This record gives sequence, structure tokens and C-alpha cells, in this order.
Amino acid sequence: MLAVQLPADVEERLAALSRATGRPQTFYVCEAVLQHLDDLEDLYLAEQRLAAHQAGLSKSHSLTDVERELGLAD
Repeated sequence: MLAVQLPADVEERLAALSRATGRPQTFYVCEAVLQHLDDLEDLYLAEQRLAAHQAGLSKSHSLTDVERELGLAD
């Protein structure tokens, strides 16, 4: 269980959305957290990959080379 205090205006918007849709407020809070968590995880992974590339620990390939290697080149 996690308790979160929201600013009054955000809490009222959440309550209004909940009333309008008939869904519990926790549904929308969970949806918002999951979406933001996905974004943060993607960002963290991208930053790790960029750092590895900049440190010379990974190799990049051009789209042309990948297409040619996979037999997809025109």
C-alpha cells in the first residue's frame, strides 16, 4: 500500500473524473503511475545505452547495413 498526498486541485480533478466515469480514483492513479513508470524505465535504458555507446562499449549499425545483411535492401 502506498499513500500519496496530491495538491487540492489535482485531487478535485481526479474526483471529478472518477464521478464522471464511474471508475475509482485508484484506477486513474494506477494508470498514471504505470504510464509514467514505463516512460522512466525507457528513459533510463536509453541513457544506459547511450553511455555504453559513448564509452565505446557497444557498436552501432547503419540502417543500410542492417537491411543489406537481412536481405531487405532494394
